[in-house]
Amino acid sequence: MSDNPTSASQCDLSVLNAEVDRRGFLGGVGAVTAVTLVPGVMLMGLAQARSRDEAVTDAHRWGMLIDTNQCIRGCDACFSACREENGLVSHDRPQTDVQWIRKVNLKDLRTQRITSLPVMCQHCQNPPCVDVCPTGASFRRADGIVLVDRHICIGCRYCMMACPYKARSFAHEVATNQKPHAPRGKGTVEACTFCVHRVDEDSGRVPACAEACAAKGHNAMVFGDLNDPDSQISRDLKNYPTTELRGDLRLNPGVRYGNI
Repeated sequence: MSDNPTSASQCDLSVLNAEVDRRGFLGGVGAVTAVTLVPGVMLMGLAQARSRDEAVTDAHRWGMLIDTNQCIRGCDACFSACREENGLVSHDRPQTDVQWIRKVNLKDLRTQRITSLPVMCQHCQNPPCVDVCPTGASFRRADGIVLVDRHICIGCRYCMMACPYKARSFAHEVATNQKPHAPRGKGTVEACTFCVHRVDEDSGRVPACAEACAAKGHNAMVFGDLNDPDSQISRDLKNYPTTELRGDLRLNPGVRYGNI
């Protein structure tokens, strides 16, 4: 494993600097947070009006807490589990391969400490990807999970430009390993869904990435209901200091990180 703080797996981190500045990544100024559209007001209104809340309620808000002290550099268990669960196939083109989760190494330029962490869709309470979508394909469910309706996604990629976490991918290739629970389509945009099919089947199940992390004995990823004060994630958030990526943007992400 190289000490160059880029990717702990063969993922595309071209969206980040070769040496990721910890301070800039956590709260810098200048990241793309919105796209100017014409007519912008009409498009934003349409996106908000097309949200889908069927079969879910705001009684839950699903989220994830990632303890970077438990996240092992060079481990790609979460990345691999995500690909297997959702039928993602590598075409050996890291610049364009679909990635729903990637490992990033952050370097503290003052102390030179390198922290490894997985980055995926942050499932924001105020998601800019939803605001800029011209068809309403990007939407946030009442339980906090942000999704893409591929039936009406036109592949414009405005949401990819708007996401400050660079968490979305464009499907350049025909899907060859389709999973019934994770339909995909060429020419549309994709991102982490928190394995929503698992959540909808059984609220006690966790996403494949968290399951794989626990199976490795790392237990770096805690998934649960942020609205339940007795859930493990709520207790941990109350008892330990955590950080939001790009907290300066006030997007209120559903993913939080400890020890960065």
